[in-house]
Amino acid sequence: MKSSSASARVVVASALVLGTVVSGLGVANAQAEASSGVRPAAWGQCAADVLAGLPASVTPEERAKLTCAVQEVPVDHSRPRGEKTGIAMMKRPANDPSRKIGSIFLNPGGPGGSGLLRGAVAKNYFQPSVLDRFDVIGFDPRGVARSAPMRCFRTQEEADAVNEGWYALPITKTEIASTIQQSKTYTDYCKINAGPLLNHMSTEAVARDLDVMREAVGDQQLNFVGFSYGTLIGSTYANIFPQRTRAMVIDGNVDPRLRLTNGAEYDRQRADGFEIALDAMLKRCDAVGATKCAFAGDARGKFEAMKTALGKAPATLPDGTKVTLTDVVSRVAGDLYSIARITTLAAWLQNVHVALNPSAATFGVQAAVELPAPLNNAGGRMDVDPLPDTPYTADDSYYGVNCTDKPFARTNRHWERTAAKWEAESPTFGRYQAASDLLTCATWPTRNPDRWIGPWNRKTKTPIVVVGNYYDPATQYLFSQRMAKQLGNARLISVDSFGHCILGRSAETDAAVAKYLVDLVAPADGQVFQPNVQPFA
Repeated sequence: MKSSSASARVVVASALVLGTVVSGLGVANAQAEASSGVRPAAWGQCAADVLAGLPASVTPEERAKLTCAVQEVPVDHSRPRGEKTGIAMMKRPANDPSRKIGSIFLNPGGPGGSGLLRGAVAKNYFQPSVLDRFDVIGFDPRGVARSAPMRCFRTQEEADAVNEGWYALPITKTEIASTIQQSKTYTDYCKINAGPLLNHMSTEAVARDLDVMREAVGDQQLNFVGFSYGTLIGSTYANIFPQRTRAMVIDGNVDPRLRLTNGAEYDRQRADGFEIALDAMLKRCDAVGATKCAFAGDARGKFEAMKTALGKAPATLPDGTKVTLTDVVSRVAGDLYSIARITTLAAWLQNVHVALNPSAATFGVQAAVELPAPLNNAGGRMDVDPLPDTPYTADDSYYGVNCTDKPFARTNRHWERTAAKWEAESPTFGRYQAASDLLTCATWPTRNPDRWIGPWNRKTKTPIVVVGNYYDPATQYLFSQRMAKQLGNARLISVDSFGHCILGRSAETDAAVAKYLVDLVAPADGQVFQPNVQPFA
């Protein structure tokens, strides 16, 4: 453990990064701190490198209004006077401060997703009525990005050495043995380098941090919008602090009870969610035809034949790019997250199909399409070619949270058998899913961590709004149904949509959420809304 003086240096250093100061709060703030025990948020100018990360859609006028702070929280909430760490926050102020209701805290998911800049782009999610009445605060949870990142490596070279031979889709005996070994090496590095946060990365700890932040900004009750893993943060908070929960919207939900009691079964069912989304996409592709979906024409048959062929040898695209089975599985998994990527995904799949079947080119195939890289769900591991002695700048919060929250067997002795079973049930994504948490968390160096495992049915005064997409790949619709049933007071609204999460992409949903956040009028349970755009439209 670091000394208390070292902890102070961590917090102050984080504050300087954001261009704000955690001391010198003034008489009024000092009195508030003395009475509550929580230091009020010290908002100040955001550092230039923080603002540089904002997208061009944030106007100069909007940038000028943003402020940043670092909030001090206990590393271990059971020892509130012990070592502290800092949570980086950014605030977008309410458009009409004279009518401000309070603050809305945002979390984008992950775990390990940086939410610091999310408040600055709140217009992507919320209608003007919400932005008029609330400050919107984005934050990096503990151990993530600018909030004292939990790092398992000292240099990028160490990370690359571990990443070599760690396969996302291990199939052969050699690939499986190498992946198990490299995964164990990774967790050994975490044991050596991760520091005190290693034992305090649970979602419960994040929820308790959130309560400190709520008090620090002067709100009596919490307003929270969480996406994906952020739905677990929200539901955990609402069950620890039901009386302090004003309004909560959770979009793209996990199944909290299953996730916190049986990590393997949760991940097995998560693989099934990707299969459901893929199957719906392939059927939709055939239904709209080749003029709108390049992969149409027995899309399922072509996809299965593609997997079989790639299992034997990679395909070569006209530009010389080699495409492997792992490339296809990982790209499909990533692109199913976004409606906007599905049309170009279908065109890319058709390009691979033609590369494997040159005679198909006579039937009018679309040209190759350059797609963005697939989403990185690998918990901070990166494929790069750095210079010698390059500092490691990623973080390892993904596994830090998941291996703390989700219970798994503490051995990989039966991993190959389990992966084969999952693959039989979920032919495209079962093995791919098994190669993540199931594999790595088996040797994670924490034991008996503090974590919230329920109850999940404590009643909040106002219903929690649970939002689920029918064809969400990462958090299948069944999980949103279960979340709504497990919570003590919830309303489920559904969207006939593809993609992971929906706020900002369904006008009907956004309107219902705005009325709820502003007026506390929860939508009727069971409503079904439409997205603004469907795939292949």
